[in-house]
Amino acid sequence: MGAAFPIEALAPIEPRTDREHFSISDLCAEFGVTARALRFYEDEGLIGPERRGTARIYSHRDRARLAWILRGKRVGFSLGEIREMIDLYDVGDGRRVQRQVTLERCLDRINLLENQKRDIDAHIEELNQFVDLLKSGD
Repeated sequence: MGAAFPIEALAPIEPRTDREHFSISDLCAEFGVTARALRFYEDEGLIGPERRGTARIYSHRDRARLAWILRGKRVGFSLGEIREMIDLYDVGDGRRVQRQVTLERCLDRINLLENQKRDIDAHIEELNQFVDLLKSGD
């Protein structure tokens, strides 16, 4: 599958120049995920390990894509959104489109979360007022 994913990728991970490939247990240990999760991401077409018999052999590219997947999930992106963003790496434009799409998605997500935060703060304030009203009725 080719060269290692550049360290300046949008979900940076430490480069692993000590090896060419990774086993499923290597990636599970490094990223704190289960083998089942890795197989799920493979079934979803997000990573594509080489098969040697029943063993899965993961490339540096798979490792970098896994970092992207996990970061995207942590910040609330759907697997479809993550797939779109990581697949844009292969467009061949120096990741310009990937960066732009990811930036737009991140800004949209920040806006959504800020709005949710305002709503939550308003609900908390209203509940506090209601609690105060209930307490004053004693």
